[in-house]
Amino acid sequence: MVTKNQIKLISSLHQKKSRQAHQLFIAEGIKVIQELLEADFEATNIYVTTPLISGDLAQKCTLISDDELKKMSALTVPNNCLAVFKIPESTPFTEKGIVLALDQIRDPGNLGTIIRICDWFGISHILCSADTVDCYNPKVVQATMGSIARVNCFYTDLIPVLAKTKLPVFGTFMDGANIYKTALPSEGIIVMGNEANGISSAVEALVSSKIAIPRFGNLQKTESLNVATATAIIMSEFCRKL
Repeated sequence: MVTKNQIKLISSLHQKKSRQAHQLFIAEGIKVIQELLEADFEATNIYVTTPLISGDLAQKCTLISDDELKKMSALTVPNNCLAVFKIPESTPFTEKGIVLALDQIRDPGNLGTIIRICDWFGISHILCSADTVDCYNPKVVQATMGSIARVNCFYTDLIPVLAKTKLPVFGTFMDGANIYKTALPSEGIIVMGNEANGISSAVEALVSSKIAIPRFGNLQKTESLNVATATAIIMSEFCRKL
């Protein structure tokens, strides 16, 4: 049985303010939930409309109705299960290897896809500007398809971090050097900018190398690539040379 107060709390976790206050977030869908559990994320409750989980974890499952799940869910069409997890304590940021930095990424779907891309390419650290969308936003968690369990997002002011780093800082710009003709190091920070405005001028001033993905079409009228798509191409180019 689920109470009205529990439903109210869970639906409030759609908002960043409530997630921060309670240090909780929600995940929906059995695949995402299982990946988080396998990564030792602590679930406080698991709600299901049909029995899906067996063993010891079944004791944490509460059978609820479709209508109750709809009241909790952040999805337009709810899945058959939803779990409430504790937000884990942040691990120390490690400045080594390839690090992705996100400057004002606002779209939850983009951030979730970028987290999944980093997981694919073995990038375990993402530096996020303070105004980048919260990685525990339900839409972000859903878009990661479980990769949020293996990629650490650190929210910080990018300026002092980039100002003092010993790693080369690469920024993506339309007028940058062709990435396919650029010697790429095994370590560095790669900055991806806001969906509409690109990299901010303050961050741009700290970029040591500007790179670009060249356009190959005959007309070349496409203004830009989606930031998640561009991230995948750039990560592939850096990682294939490792």
